[in-house]
Amino acid sequence: MNYGRAVRLVLNALLWTLASAGGGGQTTASKSAGAGEQKEFTIQTTSRLVLLDVSVKDPAGGFVSGLAKDNFKVFENGKQQAVSQFANSDIPVTVGIAVDESGSMRPKRAQVLTAALVFIQASNPMDEMFVVNFNEKPRRGLPDELLFSDDPKQLRAALWQGNPEGRTALYDAIEMSLHQLDFGRQAKKALVVISDGGDNHSQQTLGEVKHNVLASLATIYTIGIYDDDDPEKNEGVLKELAHVSGGVFYHPQTLEEIVPICRQIAKDIRERYTVGYVPSVEGKMVRHLKVVASSPEHPKLEVRTRTSYVFPENSAQSQSAGSAPK
Repeated sequence: MNYGRAVRLVLNALLWTLASAGGGGQTTASKSAGAGEQKEFTIQTTSRLVLLDVSVKDPAGGFVSGLAKDNFKVFENGKQQAVSQFANSDIPVTVGIAVDESGSMRPKRAQVLTAALVFIQASNPMDEMFVVNFNEKPRRGLPDELLFSDDPKQLRAALWQGNPEGRTALYDAIEMSLHQLDFGRQAKKALVVISDGGDNHSQQTLGEVKHNVLASLATIYTIGIYDDDDPEKNEGVLKELAHVSGGVFYHPQTLEEIVPICRQIAKDIRERYTVGYVPSVEGKMVRHLKVVASSPEHPKLEVRTRTSYVFPENSAQSQSAGSAPK
């Protein structure tokens, strides 16, 4: 059994146990909210529903709010889809923060963790969050009994876990983070990855990570805080993971830029539209996406969302066997 599979199996067992034990000890705002409050944030889902996070900006780069369902068109492999789910409000999301704790991060650590805390504070207070710290191995930052938290103190402690040392298992950290996102109760998922270099110690391969990103439907934001002449920076990977998932890649020129970047990411997550549809079971496993937004008040709109996803093979098999979608 390779290391990547072992990580998945162990984490799966831990998270399943916690999730089954009366909410898994989660300290999320949604847990404390009344039933009536939670309903307004509910997005109905099916086993084959594709939920897209969609960012819409005007030509000047400003976020465009107030659009309705009819302002959007979704195309999968060139064929227009019927939009069945839509939300334009600031709904809670499940968010992971993966922070590089390799040895080279030591002089940058204080600024990076301060920026991560700014992201937490600027996010929806009902978001359920978790932290993954990684150097030569990825580790969950929260206590074992917690899946997620909305408590800034708990999340702050999670960020400060560990000691910067060793090499960088970036791919393993992304794999662990994507897997934990699957256990989130919110329909929308996002991941923020902060690293100062390319991967040099993972068991997971880049190909496996790319496949899992396509299969997850999570929006990934990446922040590369390396020097331009760093031979291990591997900027293309961070750019590609952000692009294909509909997120954004950032490369701050100074450490002082990280705080406003993290604040901008929180704003982007909160102002995104949610657009969902049920795809056809027929066709290739890898589906290519395009979302178009138009409005009489905004003649030219820039839309950003994921560009591709992998249709779940088990859904295709169940449909071919005559099973109805859940």
